[in-house]
Amino acid sequence: MKPINFPEQNAVFGENQRPLYEPLPAYRSPDGQVICCFELTEEEKQRVAETGQIWLSLLTFNRPLQPVYLTTEKSDIFKNPE
Repeated sequence: MKPINFPEQNAVFGENQRPLYEPLPAYRSPDGQVICCFELTEEEKQRVAETGQIWLSLLTFNRPLQPVYLTTEKSDIFKNPE
């Protein structure tokens, strides 16, 4: 699974932090929401179809966990894009 560019993107996190982090294209809203899009390989699509599972790992650095929302529908997140 890899993060991909998308039309609403207006930021890239970790752009100069290779090899520690891969660049993360994102939309960063004025209210602090960050939205990213990931593309699955054919093998990953098959695995998700078979298991119905997606795993998420977050590096919190022992700070409070921020709310996370996963979806397959862009319109679930971009209800009123600017």
